[in-house]
Amino acid sequence: MFWWVILALTVVIMAAPHVAELLRPRLGEQARQNAPGELVKLKRGVTHYRWLGAETGPVAVCVHGLTTSSYVWEPVARGLGEMGFRVLLYDLYGRGYSARPRGEQDSRFFVEQLEGLLAHLDLEDDITLLGYSMGGAIAPAFGAKHHKRLRQMVLIAPAGTGHDLGPIARLACNHRWLGKWLALLFYPRSLRQATEAERGLKCEIEGMVDLQIAETRWRGFAPAVLSSLQGILDENLEPSHRVIAEAGLPVLAIWGKEDEIIPLSGRETLADWNGSAQSAVIDGAGHTLTYTNSAAVIEHLEWLDAS
Repeated sequence: MFWWVILALTVVIMAAPHVAELLRPRLGEQARQNAPGELVKLKRGVTHYRWLGAETGPVAVCVHGLTTSSYVWEPVARGLGEMGFRVLLYDLYGRGYSARPRGEQDSRFFVEQLEGLLAHLDLEDDITLLGYSMGGAIAPAFGAKHHKRLRQMVLIAPAGTGHDLGPIARLACNHRWLGKWLALLFYPRSLRQATEAERGLKCEIEGMVDLQIAETRWRGFAPAVLSSLQGILDENLEPSHRVIAEAGLPVLAIWGKEDEIIPLSGRETLADWNGSAQSAVIDGAGHTLTYTNSAAVIEHLEWLDAS
């Protein structure tokens, strides 16, 4: 009898995170009714996108990071618009109003989504591509394959040059079965607590903390984060950066001097992979620089060719 009790408890414990995930609400048509911008059904599901900035002019495409959605770009997008760019924001799969498809979220997964969106919008070339955090890993993966379609690239606190996303993330990457269990059980709560701790930060997005916490409550968010940790964030991006360097694509990287997630030491790594890449450092900025230090980011973006 004792062993049956132990077995039953083990099953309950192992099933707990999966049950908790199933109990979260599914993002469907009703939830998307108030989504700003447009929705398009691509190969793996719905992708939410919107245009900001100038009515006409060169196109700038902004790719967000691991745990936020496209709203994280809004302050920088306004600055890009004032520079004359038409700014395309979109939600990566698993975030925001976009679908939650299954599958490993590696570089191919995200490049395919961006390819599909650009095809839908008939955007062929002369694109300025910007990536923030995990978007800073997606952008070079896309650029290595499509550098002829790009005018220039900006990487802000870019993942792939060395990062520390915390103990749960490390377990998820190094011990996949245990990591999955821990990530599904603890990551949403851990992220909510970390985000709550930022409520006192000076922020240029209204309700930023509440927006980010809301992301964690949808079914499919935690599995998407886990899949990205085990996918694109565990890839070696050196080959992509070297292809971009050889192609001569102009690259600017912007770093937060106090960033503890993507440390400034990544600047040396990027310089080794792409000696032509330029770097700028924002004093006093952490990893949240797109919405806490956007004026400084925009100032460095004057490097861009907006003609």
